[in-house]
Amino acid sequence: MRKLGKCRLKSALAAVTALTAFVLLFPGHFDSCEEDMMMGIWEDPEDVSDRRCLDMFYRHLNLFTQQANCSRIIRGDQEAVQEARLNSLAVSSKKDPLTENHYVFATKDCAAFIKERKYLTFPLSLEERNFPIAYSIVIHEHIEMFERLLRTIYTPQNLYCIHVDRKAAVTFNRAVKAIASCFPNVFIASKLENVVYASWSRVQADLNCMEELLQSPVHWKYFINLCGLDFPIKTNAEMVRNLIVLNGKNSMESEEPSASKTERWLFHHEVTNQISRTKEKKSLPPISTPMFTGNAYFVASREFVNHLFVSPEIQKFLKWAEDTYSPDEHVWATLQRMPTVPGTNPPNSKYQMSDMAAIARLVKWSYMEGDITKNAPYPKCTGVHRRSVCIYGSGDLHWILQQHHLFANKFDSQVDNTALQCLEGHLRYKAIYRKGFM
Repeated sequence: MRKLGKCRLKSALAAVTALTAFVLLFPGHFDSCEEDMMMGIWEDPEDVSDRRCLDMFYRHLNLFTQQANCSRIIRGDQEAVQEARLNSLAVSSKKDPLTENHYVFATKDCAAFIKERKYLTFPLSLEERNFPIAYSIVIHEHIEMFERLLRTIYTPQNLYCIHVDRKAAVTFNRAVKAIASCFPNVFIASKLENVVYASWSRVQADLNCMEELLQSPVHWKYFINLCGLDFPIKTNAEMVRNLIVLNGKNSMESEEPSASKTERWLFHHEVTNQISRTKEKKSLPPISTPMFTGNAYFVASREFVNHLFVSPEIQKFLKWAEDTYSPDEHVWATLQRMPTVPGTNPPNSKYQMSDMAAIARLVKWSYMEGDITKNAPYPKCTGVHRRSVCIYGSGDLHWILQQHHLFANKFDSQVDNTALQCLEGHLRYKAIYRKGFM
């Protein structure tokens, strides 16, 4: 057996866990591969003496399930993209999504479910194991999309708080609980909100998860919030490296508000099954720094999240914002420019950050798409639009995977399942081999 170097010794500890978990999932497949597992192949897959070990591992966890030429699609090959587009339009190629009842039944045997759905049940590197990430995922429908999102971002060292809208169907609730019950680090938020579009409830849903995540014995490093139609465009290892580079800073959109957006916090709003503005004027924001606007999704340090609950100034500001319109689009952006809050930037205009500059989430808005050679921020959507947001098609993948963001929104298997499958397959291959399959 080769001698273990100092850095390999640390890797070997993680590899022992990996070997044990893999043997339990796939007994009878390891003999001479044990040495390579012990040498810590996850740190440098190119250093594996017997490539067949890595290949064997990948064969059992490969997520490609169709014949589409994903390599060509991701390279932006227009012939392959057009073929995928035509395929997505063909009724005969449409795949019925997995139902809530399917998940309730499948999770009765958690070990079989985890094996069949090919979850990664151990960290793929020591760096990842030592850098847990906390997630808040706010959902209300599309059970298969939620489960595929969870599968792609799942690792045992991370934490996942799932907030299910109180309006969600009973069958949806049951399925989410069934899926969560199979994982010790996935849980349903104990306090659930009736989420109303553009109201405070969207912010409160994340706050509920934040509070519970802080109570966990797992000392996670960063917090990321998601919705059910988000999907990662980076592997967990890539996310960890990006978050390490932030060095305690947050990453979120935060820009000076337009006149129309300023009106969102000038008046008191009432919430029933929708939000409506009253004629009652609000008091000025109880902060010494200006208001800023951004979006609901962000990457924040643990210190930032903890500060929200211990600072009287922040608690007062959050209370003031409860009756504003779409507070998720100005609360986080404003907090990000308060110098007393951990990981933030100064309010000076030189620190403006757009959604394209922040790493949290990549979105294409219909009214901003166009020819990038003529100053459009991004090319046209190749899928469809919903509420002015692009639901990505296969033709968007080449552009998406060149961006620095951690997640992209929106994907929907009922719009273009090929786009989703190619992205799933690409990320799984890259997670194991540490390089793309192109």
